[in-house]
Amino acid sequence: MKGMNPRESRYVTVAKIAYRLTKQALPKYSHAKSPHHFELPQLAACVLMMFYLNVSYRDMEEWLLATDKVCQALGLLRIPDHTTLQRTYQKLRNLDFEKLKNRILEEENIQEESIASDSTGFSPGQASLYYQTRSGRKYEHWIKGAYAVGTQSQYILSWQSGYGPSNDVAHLNALKRGCARFGTHTETGQRTWLMLADAGFDAKKLSPLDIIPPVRRHGKLLHPERKARADLVATARLDGLFGQRWKAETVNSVIKRKFGDTIRSRTVRLQMREPIIKAMVYNIHR
Repeated sequence: MKGMNPRESRYVTVAKIAYRLTKQALPKYSHAKSPHHFELPQLAACVLMMFYLNVSYRDMEEWLLATDKVCQALGLLRIPDHTTLQRTYQKLRNLDFEKLKNRILEEENIQEESIASDSTGFSPGQASLYYQTRSGRKYEHWIKGAYAVGTQSQYILSWQSGYGPSNDVAHLNALKRGCARFGTHTETGQRTWLMLADAGFDAKKLSPLDIIPPVRRHGKLLHPERKARADLVATARLDGLFGQRWKAETVNSVIKRKFGDTIRSRTVRLQMREPIIKAMVYNIHR
């Protein structure tokens, strides 16, 4: 109708954000002697869009053929082949996704007073639970993603991936290092932000600012430090602070419902990368 502002598709918006971030964080071409049919940021943005849509490489190629506005937003003069997208995903490193994540968080000026951590598992294959039950070949292992989430912004501030079943405490220090720059500090640089996590992240050496319930061995707490931490967690529960940890559970749910709860890659290296790129796509979606 005349006088109405046209509404921009969210796919176009996501494509613009992804392309802007990739142009800032990645080189123009992956190699000086590459064919130069496409720029690396264009292809990387296509890969991010593919995971955002939760489609295969072939379906992404067909989707781009049908979406002129997204191609225009990405500056594509021709449509990349599905094999080109697959090779691009192989070329991207964890460090590249780390740069993309830091870019978007710095733009949003994220400074969190409390950060919640949790992990979730992704199925390593496309087989349905019904097929697994009938065939008697249930998955005994899965790919795990561990995320540190800002309780105020609900952005993912740091991430780790690994194999499950395993203890979450193995990811705790890496998560804390990754999100430290986005937590609050004093003028002298002393940490003031709180880490909220469940008992799966319980460790022998924790900071007084880590609000993590201690695991009760045989139902008892003997060490004075563990008793003091249990009292601290109980107080945080009464104050409603520890309840903020559920926001990490919410983020896990959004990732698995919107971007899929399965892993499509077959090599271990690419399997470990999928929980990370799903988290990056979530931050763009956020």
